[in-house]
Amino acid sequence: MALDIRAGILTALILTAFAVLLSLIYGIRNLIIGRKIQFFRLRHKHITRGWRLILFAILWGIVGTLLHFYGEPVAYHFLPPSPTIPPTLTPSLSPTITLTPTITLTPTITNTLSETYTPTITPTPHMPLAVEAQFEGTLTPPAEAAFSPLEFTNEGLDALYRPIRPDTVFQNPIGHMYGVFTYDKMADNVQWTALWYRSGELVYFETAPWEGGSGGIGYTDWLPDSEEWLPGEYEVQIFVGDKWMRVGFFTVEGQPVTSTPTLTPTLTPTLTPSATSTPSPSPTETPTSSNTPQPTATEEST
Repeated sequence: MALDIRAGILTALILTAFAVLLSLIYGIRNLIIGRKIQFFRLRHKHITRGWRLILFAILWGIVGTLLHFYGEPVAYHFLPPSPTIPPTLTPSLSPTITLTPTITLTPTITNTLSETYTPTITPTPHMPLAVEAQFEGTLTPPAEAAFSPLEFTNEGLDALYRPIRPDTVFQNPIGHMYGVFTYDKMADNVQWTALWYRSGELVYFETAPWEGGSGGIGYTDWLPDSEEWLPGEYEVQIFVGDKWMRVGFFTVEGQPVTSTPTLTPTLTPTLTPSATSTPSPSPTETPTSSNTPQPTATEEST
């Protein structure tokens, strides 16, 4: 197998490194063994051999370093490389096949999409003007104020105001709903607002100056009549001042419980008609003359 100069130098470096490693291993091993031997001659022999092997390792290391930096230049000085004429490539002609289409198919039926999907753009939450008109506190929130995602429960809060068994889907009847969050870097007297939406329609809100300090846990809650918990998608938006901070979602399923009116019987007095005698007018007597005057005879004289 023919090796070039570079491959030969690399092989020599590998062998040199192997020799350095073996010399170090056996040298250190002889030093350790020699120090454990009690007899002077044997101890001196092993220690001398160990140092000799370590010296050989150093020499092999020097040889490897010289080979690495000066091996190839020295080899090329004594064995100059001979120029190699590169082979000349002879181009070969390859036949080219030209495909000629014979029949062109013209589509006769064009498929028309019956329905076109248009993505729905979700608007950025904003403050309704009717709610903003009720602001009493400061409108500029702290720049570093932060709110956690909302958790919803209708089973109440524990002693630390944490939600009991929070969920995102609730079955009617709902009752009292809580939206719980944690907050940090808040400031008192900043106006905060919670907006409750059902299917995009504002159904409830609360707004007031903040009184909860800089950090902790808070909540917004809603307790409407049972028939107001209509099924659908609900959305709760949290604002600090006029800046939107956080939004949460939950779903209500099932028809709400409607209150049944209770009928209370009411006694109404009923009037019973009684027979009443009505005097009828007596006929009026018309005086009738019973004597009819008779004609009187008159004597005539002749």
